[in-house]
Amino acid sequence: MKLNLIERIIGSGFFTGYAPIASGTVASIVALLFFVIPGFENPALLILVISVSIIIGKNIADKFETIYGKDPAQFTLDEFIGMWISLLFVPKKIWFLIPAFVIWRAMDIFKPFPVRKLESLKGGWGVIMDDVGAGIYTFMIMQIIIHLINRLA
Repeated sequence: MKLNLIERIIGSGFFTGYAPIASGTVASIVALLFFVIPGFENPALLILVISVSIIIGKNIADKFETIYGKDPAQFTLDEFIGMWISLLFVPKKIWFLIPAFVIWRAMDIFKPFPVRKLESLKGGWGVIMDDVGAGIYTFMIMQIIIHLINRLA
């Protein structure tokens, strides 16, 4: 099985998956940079991009696993998806973006229950869904932080 150029670009998160170290962190930074593009934070657009990324990403993740092995570091579209879920409804303010990034990376690395269980899903679903779960945890934490800060202001 071979990846075509488009699959390699998408699956590797614009080649962030080929970063020599910390490809997940590199991918998350690039995903955050996409978020700061004017208009990208629009929830309707972001939900559409996340949904399409999950749908097309599953099959691309299957191919990456066939070539590189289980949950390969070269596949980083899942990091983009998780980072973008984390940023849903988050204001574009540095004091929100930095915590969202740090919390996302912690959730993705430590995979609190039941996120780690999602890795056991078959094929590309296992590659993607643990990051979706970690993104949802980060999203919930960020919404609590935003609510508390707005309440104190």
